Amino acid sequence: MVDITKVRAIDIHTHAEEPCGCHSDDGYDELQTTMAKYFGAPWEHPPTIAETAAHYRAKNIAAVIFPVDAERETGYRRYSNDEVAEQVAENSDVLIQFASIDPWKGKMGVRDARRLVRDYGVKGFKFHPTMQGFYPNDRMAYPLYEAIQDEGAIALFHTGQTGVGSGMPGGNGMRLKYSNPMYMDDVAVDFPDLKIILAHPSFPWQEEALSVATHKP
Repeated sequence: MVDITKVRAIDIHTHAEEPCGCHSDDGYDELQTTMAKYFGAPWEHPPTIAETAAHYRAKNIAAVIFPVDAERETGYRRYSNDEVAEQVAENSDVLIQFASIDPWKGKMGVRDARRLVRDYGVKGFKFHPTMQGFYPNDRMAYPLYEAIQDEGAIALFHTGQTGVGSGMPGGNGMRLKYSNPMYMDDVAVDFPDLKIILAHPSFPWQEEALSVATHKP
């Protein structure tokens, strides 16, 4: 377990992505190449979870790490939450696990969320509305939010523009509208005890994000 009294900082937003070109049939390699260009990254494929842990350990920084469950919408393979949990357990001095569940999974996702918290000690859940293809205030997602709230976990939402699909024809099918933070206003009203993090500066909707955050702290 991370000793937060001894680390310099905590990076609250770290992705666990497949590190190599293991699959030639889902377009993931092309996506990672364009994302590396977008972010000015020195790699064609992202680091492994172990490499990520080593990077943060060397800097005495802890990191929250998670996959993104968007295979239904994108077709991209991903680390499972259980795979991430196993590797986080091997690097528990520096990594803190969040999970990700596609809200379209319905009752199955609700059951899985409770299992991940109770069996693995997962602290929160990552949502990427653009990659997962949903509006955050869609009532379809509410049973999952309720489970997360009941378990005392955190809901972390991507907001604003994304590097995913940036520069690809048609943005690789990624629809930015889903990540407008104003949709979070309904979520904050309907789940007043849910701990919510709005990730990123929410460009180009910074004012909407600030409005929601200051009105419903």
